This record gives sequence, structure tokens and C-alpha cells, in this order.
Amino acid sequence: MSRTRQREPAITMETVDGRELRVAHWKAETGSAGHLPLLFFNGIGANLEVATPLAERLPDRDFITFDMPGVGGSPDPVIPYNAILMARITAILLKQFDMPQVDVMGVSWGGAMAQHFALQHSGRVNRLILAATTPGMIMVPGKPEALAKMADPRRYIDPAFMQKHFKTLYGGSQEGSDGHVTRIKPPSKTGYFYQLFAMLGWTSAPFLPFLRKPTLIMMGADDAIVPLVNGKLLASLIPNSEMAVIEDGGHLFLLSHAEECLDTIREFLDRPDPGEAGGRNAAAA
Repeated sequence: MSRTRQREPAITMETVDGRELRVAHWKAETGSAGHLPLLFFNGIGANLEVATPLAERLPDRDFITFDMPGVGGSPDPVIPYNAILMARITAILLKQFDMPQVDVMGVSWGGAMAQHFALQHSGRVNRLILAATTPGMIMVPGKPEALAKMADPRRYIDPAFMQKHFKTLYGGSQEGSDGHVTRIKPPSKTGYFYQLFAMLGWTSAPFLPFLRKPTLIMMGADDAIVPLVNGKLLASLIPNSEMAVIEDGGHLFLLSHAEECLDTIREFLDRPDPGEAGGRNAAAA
């Protein structure tokens, strides 16, 4: 599948429940089929530009994402927040953009946020995609050397450090690493700490058996941060789920194996609705 032509997002500052958030909205191309928008939750410390390659490759649907407080262009949070509050803020943001129902995708930290949003605001969610993520506190940790590099702030501010340790940090193929490094903007210390703190002690495991949304779990076979076994755990807990394993895929397999991943994502999102209650035409909660 060839890469689609570039489309520019509308990037705005939105006031949501008293918080300022930097939001990117890629609009579907004119004449595209009527797909639901895709709400995207990014990884920890990642600014919205990191999602650009994925958004550009999905021109037939609206794509919306935002910088968490203290990340990218969103101002630092005044007080700490948690997954419950951010799910509520996300729901309000979708209402402001007239998106009563969406498909949801999250990567790594954002995969945890996507799970929580789907559980807290089930009526707004049609389908769910979880990439390189875990059920939270109940997880199998990655390689110590990768986790140590992940904690080093130089991975955000020093491109040479990122390139040198890319294989150790993320595992798998290094394809696409150059572009990823140039799109990263370092979060503030407060923003990064509060984002980390937001999921401290959090787990979705007890609630996932009640998550009835069609769910695609995507994992890299060589992920140094989130080992494959975590995807298998998610699949065992979510009733209506399936798993796609990206061979030679590290933590950033969405970049290194972009075309393979897009084919998988499109096939999942474009399937006919099974017609269960709470489908696309149901009123949003």
C-alpha cells in the first residue's frame, strides 16, 4: 500500500474543563466514505507531531489527538491528574468537535488511556485498537537496559543519544527512526512526571472482561519495553479481541512496519458492524 499524499492538520488551543490543550484535527478528504473519526492517545511524553505518519496514512477518516498537559504545546498542569479526569476531559473535547462516537487507538501509555476511556465512556466508543501496551500495574516489565534508557531525559533532547540507543531502547527494526527523532519535542519535567504519576497503581485488568467492544491488540515480537506476553494477557481478558503480532517489531513498530500495520488497522476498522447494541448509530452516552 503506497503512502497517501500529505494532509495538514488544523492545530488549535482548546479550553476543556478549564485546561488548555493543544489539539490536532486531520479532516477526512472530501468524498471519503463515512467512517467514524479516530481518536488517538499517544505514548508518554510524546507530542502530537509523533502521530503525523499514522494520520497521513488514514485520509478517509477524521483523526484527532492532543498533547497531554505539559507535553508538546499544552501548558503544564497546575495540579496532578489521573486517568478518570483525562477520560472526562477527552469526552468533553470530542463534544466540542461534534464527535459523539469514535474509534479509539492508543499506543503504550496511550494504550492504557484508551482502555480507560473505553471503559469509562463506553457509549462513545465503536472499536478499540491497543498497540504496544499493557493492562497497567499487572504487567510483565521490559528489559532493564531498555527501561533505564527510557528514564533518561536525553532521549527527548539529544537526537544523537536517541539514535545511538534506539535499538536498546525500542528493540526490533530501526526503520523510521530518523523521522521519529525529528518529530519529538521534549515535555516539561512537570508534564512528564504528572503523566507518569497519572497511571501510578492503575490497572484495567479487573474491568477488561466487561469491555465488549471489538478490540485489536497489536504487539511487536521484539518489543524491549512492552514484551509480547502483555498483549497475550490483554487478549485473555478482553472477550471480543484479536491479536496481531508484528515480527521483528520493536516498541515503535507502527513506524518501522508502517504499511503492514496500516493494512491491519484498515481491515479491522473497515469491517461491517456486527450490529450489536451500542453500535455506530447508538446515541452516545
